[in-house]
Amino acid sequence: MEGKIVRIIGLIFTGLILVLTGKFSHALTDEQDVFAISSLYIALGSPPLPGWNPNSGDPCVEQWQGVQCVGPNITSIVLNGANLGGQLGDKLNNFSSIMIIDLSNNHIGGPIPDNLPHTMQNFFLSDNQFTGSIPSSLSTLSFLTAMSLNDNLLTGELPDAFQSLPSLTNLDLSSNNLSGQLPPTMENLSSLTTLHVQNNQLSGLLDVLQDLPIQDLNIENNLFSGPVPTKLLSIPNFKKDGNPFNTSVSPSPSFSPPTLSLSPPTPGAPPSEVTPASADGPSVVHGSHSHPVMHKKFLTTSKVIAIGIAGVLIFIAFLLLIFLCLCRERKSKHDEFPPIRPEVRAYSSPKREPKPIANVSHVTKEDDEVKKVPEKAIQKQKEEHEIDMTESGVILLPGPVENVIVNPIVPPERKPVSPPKNLNPPTSATSFSIASLQQYTANFGEENLIRDDRLGKVYRAELPDGKLLTVMKLDNVNSMLKMDEFLDLVLTISELRHPNIVELVGYCSEHEQRLLVYNYFSDRSLHDILHAGDELKMNLSWVARIKIALGAARALEYLHEGCEPPIIHRNFESATVLVNDERDVCVSDCGLASLDLSRSVTQLSGRIRLFSSEAPEFNESGVYTVKSDVYRFGVMMLELLTGRQPYDSLRPSGEQHLVRWAVPQLHDINALSRMVDPSITGKYPVKSLSRFTDIISRCIQTGPEFRPPMSEIVQDLRCMLEELSNKRPPNQESHSA
Repeated sequence: MEGKIVRIIGLIFTGLILVLTGKFSHALTDEQDVFAISSLYIALGSPPLPGWNPNSGDPCVEQWQGVQCVGPNITSIVLNGANLGGQLGDKLNNFSSIMIIDLSNNHIGGPIPDNLPHTMQNFFLSDNQFTGSIPSSLSTLSFLTAMSLNDNLLTGELPDAFQSLPSLTNLDLSSNNLSGQLPPTMENLSSLTTLHVQNNQLSGLLDVLQDLPIQDLNIENNLFSGPVPTKLLSIPNFKKDGNPFNTSVSPSPSFSPPTLSLSPPTPGAPPSEVTPASADGPSVVHGSHSHPVMHKKFLTTSKVIAIGIAGVLIFIAFLLLIFLCLCRERKSKHDEFPPIRPEVRAYSSPKREPKPIANVSHVTKEDDEVKKVPEKAIQKQKEEHEIDMTESGVILLPGPVENVIVNPIVPPERKPVSPPKNLNPPTSATSFSIASLQQYTANFGEENLIRDDRLGKVYRAELPDGKLLTVMKLDNVNSMLKMDEFLDLVLTISELRHPNIVELVGYCSEHEQRLLVYNYFSDRSLHDILHAGDELKMNLSWVARIKIALGAARALEYLHEGCEPPIIHRNFESATVLVNDERDVCVSDCGLASLDLSRSVTQLSGRIRLFSSEAPEFNESGVYTVKSDVYRFGVMMLELLTGRQPYDSLRPSGEQHLVRWAVPQLHDINALSRMVDPSITGKYPVKSLSRFTDIISRCIQTGPEFRPPMSEIVQDLRCMLEELSNKRPPNQESHSA
């Protein structure tokens, strides 16, 4: 007993040291862990897992898929649904500090090895093809909190090895071929709240479970007999159908007497025997129908001293953690009022995909140039957006939206009206782990890289069910983005809901990493189509170009006029306008203006392409407003019209800057016809061409006050499409591309 307590104390302080120092350590992976994971990889049949190498490599530094480390030690292996085969091998106990092994939903077979790592806390092997029995070495996993072995081919009796698992809270052994009775040591599972053993061939009585704190018990479709103990009937979620439950076995002893009373032996039956108890052990009554009854255990002086020392050390460790949390909180920067956000806790499910942790609300930071909202208005906004925290940790945010009826050529949009009805329906952002995103992106491999933009790299991710996502690693701003700022950013972007804006569905904030997860829309941007030799350019008709402009305009209209306060894009350009094969449009990077800290005149002096797209007021003074977005939209329309880039050093000096070259020709009908992209297929009416260039001319006005709002541009583009959709009169003049 004393040795076990000392071991627990040692592991607690080892874990604290790993947590406090691991983030600053960049050492190579521990040799013992490298040996263990290489042996596991070979036993699994050397599957094609990105980064994994049985002969060489460094799992922690190279970030092998599904592997997480703290300092030089491997602490987690998560490869659920990875189509793995083979076996587990016999070297798992070589892991020095591993706490999580999740290999659920694969095709791994063979027996569960006896030599399991004693540091393990979560052990998930569900939905595989494991055979044999559950090893008795289970008793060495004194830190185990959850184990799932369900949906396998396990046989034999349950081992009587539960005496040293005081932290086990969730146990799932369902859908196997287990037999025999529940072992007596299960009564020591003092933390067990969930037990699933349905669909087996277990038999005997349920008395061993009656004093456990179980809240979810499923024993369906087994061979349990005898009456169900009264205490089990009060369990909130108790499923027991499919068992014989006869009365051939004597009822369990009465629970009311606090002391042990011996009944006279039944006539004709052999006399009961009383086995003397040891100094520290229980007395057990043996009879023909009696069951083990334990006396109250007495503590020795040495045990009391050991427990007292352990309690003091644990209390000191607890105070240390509180002190560190307070120090970290003091360093955090606060906004004008505290962000409305619940504590975020990610729960690692033993099966399938990560689940949403919380609904998020819309919190938008105004740009430095925009006038700050008065204090009374802030207070009013806080009162209007009170958050109702439910027991599950979900934030329910009021605020119905008004569906705006639009022209059937484009999909309907949701446009909020005056506060508090200016927020979209509540949405949920899923917290993804680094390990899962590594798995979905092939360890962020080059083959999954979509683009590398100003904030970081963007990757294509594929979930086990085939669903596609887009993952943006904010590497270029990660070092300057604090956790509270990142969560505020997630709250802001998650609230954006529009058919022409890429939807944020999740995020990751583990190990000082900052990643945003979006619904996948397309690998192709308008810049790729017009300037990168994309074959879609040859099929981009005049009508298709107007539709693309309209889709992008509707996205900016929503940001500028559908959100309160308005959201400025800041980086709107053809590269952020995504286009799929059906010519549908979604604008990316919305709501990321606060991360665009590098966009100053001094730092952009070498980026001529951006100067060619920027509004004059930004190039001169660094001031950026919604009208600066309008200017950038006009430059994008010029790209659609001419097929040219905003800046092209390969052209003659007078034609390198698109805006400077185009402005003098926009009102000359003869020059205008020569400006049109020669790759436009089909015919286009002169009137439509003139109206298109008129929109461009108004958008790229030097003075921001002369540029139109996006709602006016949307209306003009809609009218153009309506006219083109009607039958053109025979005498309508037109040009052929």
